Amino acid sequence: MPIVAQSTETTDWVSRFADEVIEESERRAPGKPVVVASGLSPSGPIHLGNLREVMTPHLVADEIRRRGHEVRHLISWDDYDRYRKVPNGVPGTDTSWAEHIGRPLTSVPAPKGSAYPNWAEHFKAAMVEALAELGVEFDGISQTEQYTSGAYREQILHAMRHRGDIDAILDQYRTKKAPAKKQGQKPVDEAELEAAEGSGAAAEDDGTGSAGYFPYKPYCGGCGKDLTTVTAYDDDTTELTYTCTECGFSETVLLSEFNRGKLVWKVDWPMRWAYEGVVFEPSGVDHSSPGSSFQVGGQIVGSIFGGKQPIGPMYAFVGISGMAKMSSSKGGVPTPGDALKIMEPQLLRWLYARRRPNQSFKIAFDQEIQRLYDEWDKLGAKVADGSALPADVAAHSRAVRTAAGELPATPRPMAYRTLASVADITAGAEDQTLRILSELDPAHPLASLDDVRPRLDKAEAWINTQVPADQRTVVREEADTKLIESLDDQGRASLRLLLDGLDTHWSLDGLTHLVYGVPKVQAGFSADAGPKELPAEIKVAQRTFFALLYHLLVGRDTGPRLPTLLLAVGQERVRKLLGA
Repeated sequence: MPIVAQSTETTDWVSRFADEVIEESERRAPGKPVVVASGLSPSGPIHLGNLREVMTPHLVADEIRRRGHEVRHLISWDDYDRYRKVPNGVPGTDTSWAEHIGRPLTSVPAPKGSAYPNWAEHFKAAMVEALAELGVEFDGISQTEQYTSGAYREQILHAMRHRGDIDAILDQYRTKKAPAKKQGQKPVDEAELEAAEGSGAAAEDDGTGSAGYFPYKPYCGGCGKDLTTVTAYDDDTTELTYTCTECGFSETVLLSEFNRGKLVWKVDWPMRWAYEGVVFEPSGVDHSSPGSSFQVGGQIVGSIFGGKQPIGPMYAFVGISGMAKMSSSKGGVPTPGDALKIMEPQLLRWLYARRRPNQSFKIAFDQEIQRLYDEWDKLGAKVADGSALPADVAAHSRAVRTAAGELPATPRPMAYRTLASVADITAGAEDQTLRILSELDPAHPLASLDDVRPRLDKAEAWINTQVPADQRTVVREEADTKLIESLDDQGRASLRLLLDGLDTHWSLDGLTHLVYGVPKVQAGFSADAGPKELPAEIKVAQRTFFALLYHLLVGRDTGPRLPTLLLAVGQERVRKLLGA
């Protein structure tokens, strides 16, 4: 049964799941390591929605490790699945890859230019690299290796002997109508569409051919595809005959010696639960609806394989700011590697740790990433001074460290939005970047850009890859003399007040005080006056003044925060552009 986490409890969701998993593991396999599991198909880029399949059990496993228990986090690479379609937008592929549809993913060539031997290894490698950066410890299991080595032979023969019982379970759902699709619900996963297949003929979607139902599908010895139909099987001799509907190849083999095929999905998944002794595994919405593989697997694992269904939550979708929900079959879907180019692993871990699995959330690739970083830094400050709530402290701890220790962090984590602005203005020039960042706080200048890495590198990557060219900041080469000459007395006076204060206010805090203070002083108030002491008109005057500065410095109405922009442009050039 799925676990339902209660939001009213004071402890975080990870701790509550860990309590239940430890208790359940002691009931099932006392004294043995706790086993949690994830499953990933390297059928294309493994996206940030798939990452939740890993991060949910990882966080629970890590909490169990912190408590001193031995735990295995298994990631089953479903690389023996059939190649279903050529994903859109994958570099190094063309329409010729369609000829491989129906073959195992490990039998499909990698995209052109890849250093990896096949399609599955190509996409698996990127995920493995990202998981290492995220601090995810796991044991990887290749289903190609498991099936082709004969590791599952006894389980396959057992399933074939009990094919009638399996067929009876599946038959409970064959005539039921699919539940009405809820608004926003993810389409049924492609694996689900094939989950009730069996002997494999195109017209036999329920897996029942003229020779009956078979929960096993051979890959053809002629064309290598799974477009095969089992036409006969003998339980005593394990003699199996199949015919390929693609190329016409037919052969008779001994299943007790044959390793070129696999159990169909709705039988394969519960078989693995029993084989590995999995206690905890989450499942997506697409696998958790009535009649889907998680529900059916719960019946098959016990009645056929003598095991128990894992406990675990149903997890909700992960979206991207400005994009619809993710599907790995569509091109351009961000992967964990894409996210880690623009954000530190601690932030990405936190996004998964702070929300219960049944809560959807979005990962920002747009301007929202700056707000997320501000929120993350504020949480860090609250944790440091002891004012954070217990659940927030727990989420922060799970983001910055694992049971193995702290994740590598930026020694001096300056505000992401500031680093992004500086990277934007300097176009990555390291000498200018160091000068500007040192002037942010002259009392504590940077000794090296290494002190603000890797956050600086992530912010620079965000600017270079996610900010459109027309939104980049380009500082004027020459002063806009026409605009300056057109200013009225108040406009000229505002520029003079700013220029007169540059020397004594040349730091981030000082310039912030100065640019906000000029309109106050012009209106007859102190530059130190707070919002409650000022009329609403002051805000209008400030916006007008800011727009003037942006036009004179970068030729637009808006841009990076003005104090950062002024520091980046440099005092001498600011004076030139403001008509001094």
